[in-house]
Amino acid sequence: MRTQREFLLDTIGRLNTAGVQYMLTGAMASNFWGIPRTTHDLDFVLLLKPEDADRLVAAFQGGFFIQAESVRAAFRPPFQFNVLDEQSALKADFWLLRDDPFEQTAFARRVEVALFGFPAWIATAEDVILHKLSWNRLTPSDRQLNDAAGVYVVQAETLDLAYLRRWAAHLSVEDTLEDLLAGRIRPKTT
Repeated sequence: MRTQREFLLDTIGRLNTAGVQYMLTGAMASNFWGIPRTTHDLDFVLLLKPEDADRLVAAFQGGFFIQAESVRAAFRPPFQFNVLDEQSALKADFWLLRDDPFEQTAFARRVEVALFGFPAWIATAEDVILHKLSWNRLTPSDRQLNDAAGVYVVQAETLDLAYLRRWAAHLSVEDTLEDLLAGRIRPKTT
């Protein structure tokens, strides 16, 4: 059975080989920038055009379950599809980059890092925090707040606070961000 690390690196390798621009987000991105926690899936944002769908599907042949019709349907709401690893039943969720000012900015700011020794494109620490706070606003969850707090406590000295505050206002999460910055939201310690 394959490990989550192997699944992650295989998924990133296939995206890199297919030439699909992507950004790792979600729990794996917050694990990279903050305090790690267990997660059972991967989250990516893709810059994908309809004419690239078949190339992406081909890249995930062999070892993955992927449905071409799901990929093609992702160009309509909710702009999402997934692949399953046939060896471990782990899942990768792919969200298509939307025409939204914050999403576009976050994608443009993504950074290339060495993830377990392999090149990978990942959301910045600031954008991970903002995504987590935004998801918490839509569907309140201690997990989202804990992830955001974990990134904050690890990256506090390097964060662009003006950027965080500007986009927090845009995303209607400014009060939650201020609670985070003031230490009223803390990462889970057990």
